Amino acid sequence: MNDENQYFETTDLGLGTTILTLGFTLDSLDRSNPSRVRFVFQRKHDLDEVVRAYWQKELKVEPLAYFNNIKLMKNRIYSR
Repeated sequence: MNDENQYFETTDLGLGTTILTLGFTLDSLDRSNPSRVRFVFQRKHDLDEVVRAYWQKELKVEPLAYFNNIKLMKNRIYSR
């Protein structure tokens, strides 16, 4: 799933959770590397701007939603 124009992939749990919390849909998990899961999101709307703002520490998310989504993401990682 490396189509750079259609998908955004990250192995960063914090970034993936932030993207999810801001309303983007997790498309799939890429488990092709057994030691690292990739979170795959469809590249829609302003996803690239969200990623940029994340790394520039310019985002704010609702803490309880973020916490609930981090649990959801971990559950997706460990469930088969």
